[in-house]
Amino acid sequence: MKNKAVIYCILAGLMWGASGVFSNLLSPYGFSPLQLTSTRGIISGIATAVYVLFYDRKLFRVTGRQLALFACGGITVFCTAALYYAAMRNSTVSTAAVLMNTSPAFVMTFSVLFFHEKMTKKKLIGLIVMLTGCMLVSGILSGGLDFRLLGVVLGLGSGLSYSIYSIIAKEEVVRGYHSLSATLYHFMIMGCIGLCFMDFPSYIPCVAKDPATVIPLLIGIGLVTCVIPYFMFSLSLKYVPVGTAAALGVIEPMSATLYSVIFFKEALSIPSIIGIILILGACLVFSTIKEEA
Repeated sequence: MKNKAVIYCILAGLMWGASGVFSNLLSPYGFSPLQLTSTRGIISGIATAVYVLFYDRKLFRVTGRQLALFACGGITVFCTAALYYAAMRNSTVSTAAVLMNTSPAFVMTFSVLFFHEKMTKKKLIGLIVMLTGCMLVSGILSGGLDFRLLGVVLGLGSGLSYSIYSIIAKEEVVRGYHSLSATLYHFMIMGCIGLCFMDFPSYIPCVAKDPATVIPLLIGIGLVTCVIPYFMFSLSLKYVPVGTAAALGVIEPMSATLYSVIFFKEALSIPSIIGIILILGACLVFSTIKEEA
């Protein structure tokens, strides 16, 4: 199962990387980043609730202690996306990507402190190689970084928020909570938060511009970039250390770069190619790490 868990982490990163594709396709219709984040939450909450309704209604039953932990997970999922989009607005996409992908460093530190995972030499090497690859893919050598204070704070905040989510998800696994039940409440909480930020008077006209195109894209941004990858990430935590899972999930910037080349005909630079090779190499390193938690 460990090999499957590694594949789940990589697939989750590939799907998270598709966020940029959906965002670019939807931006011309006038949606704000916060509205797109809110849409992800609402679509994810509805889709997961409908699935669980037919799959096993007992998963809706949770204790107060479970609900409190699930609520924290939902808040961190929303904050991760919202802070990431805000970081893009206050710096550059490259800077935001680099800063958000500091999350494995936070996760591995927290894992050592709270879950007593060992910080091995192999993990440390894999982490350094992974972060180096992310920086190259994000354009650090082409002058694409912009370290304005607000952008830096927001970018680091997104990385920290994602790392906290990873720790919460691991704690849910340790306590034996059902991964689908946890995912359900994460997204329901995220959806409730999203309703507060939708600004429907400006949202509805955006959808009305071309419903046949916009509605499938909005559903896709919820299912493809949120429901499926987060569920796979939660499943993987049963079989691999949380630090390893988080680091493998950072394949996202590589996939985002490849998607931009495939869908938007952007040029692939030499540093980006080197970065992709480093990320793939780091994934190979992490896939050979034995469970130490």
